Amino acid sequence: MKKAKTKVVVVTGGSSGIGLSTVKKFASKGHIVYELSRSGKSFDGVTHLFCDVTKEETIQNAIKQIIDEQGHIDVLINNAGFGISGPIEFTNLEDAKKQFDVNFFGSLSVSKAVIPYMRKEQSGRIIFISSVAAVFSIPFQAFYSACKSAINSLTLALANELRPFHVKVCALMPGDVQTGFTSAREKSTVGSDVYPRLEKSVSSMERDEKNGMSPEKMANKIYKISSKSWIKPLYVGGAKYKLFCFLSKIVPTKFFNWVVGKLY
Repeated sequence: MKKAKTKVVVVTGGSSGIGLSTVKKFASKGHIVYELSRSGKSFDGVTHLFCDVTKEETIQNAIKQIIDEQGHIDVLINNAGFGISGPIEFTNLEDAKKQFDVNFFGSLSVSKAVIPYMRKEQSGRIIFISSVAAVFSIPFQAFYSACKSAINSLTLALANELRPFHVKVCALMPGDVQTGFTSAREKSTVGSDVYPRLEKSVSSMERDEKNGMSPEKMANKIYKISSKSWIKPLYVGGAKYKLFCFLSKIVPTKFFNWVVGKLY
């Protein structure tokens, strides 16, 4: 049996949750793994490099070190992100911008730093971690849904732009996953007197997350995607979420959005 090629894999936000499970998965398969985050640490098979995806200098320093040590990057997994919740009307604009700075522009900045090397090698794979929240916007989590929707649009455009250079691009949209993402969410209760549904909606959403899939399941999905010779631009993580996303395409938008409103 032909031995699988050892790849150089870079994962942002690999210090916890899906990211941590992902770096462990790739390392267990013998790949060279770099974990980029502000608070991670190196361990067997995984090299931690400090990187704040909102700071261009730290991104460039981390990618330069990887290129200096390995000469190329085969797989980039843009996973770094966090969540906020609260009514659109009462969300501080700076908080909304911070959400996009990390979840969207952070992924964009890291990709821009890696693309020239992949383009030069005429190979590579970029995987964005999006969310099913990109398909159906969740009440009181509008900015998270918006930045993940933007990630999907970026993925589709970038896949076409990089196709001539044999660099493959896709996004994985997980459903609810059990991670520290839930407890780390920055929740605002400002406006709860105006929007009495706020607390119940966010609690319902967090209950779904706590009872969701394991991060290892998503790591396995990411690994499989990275190994495919042909990939789709968008993947959904979790069987029931595939059904939801399918229904969103065939059911009238007004009705589907009403159902989401009833759920949250």
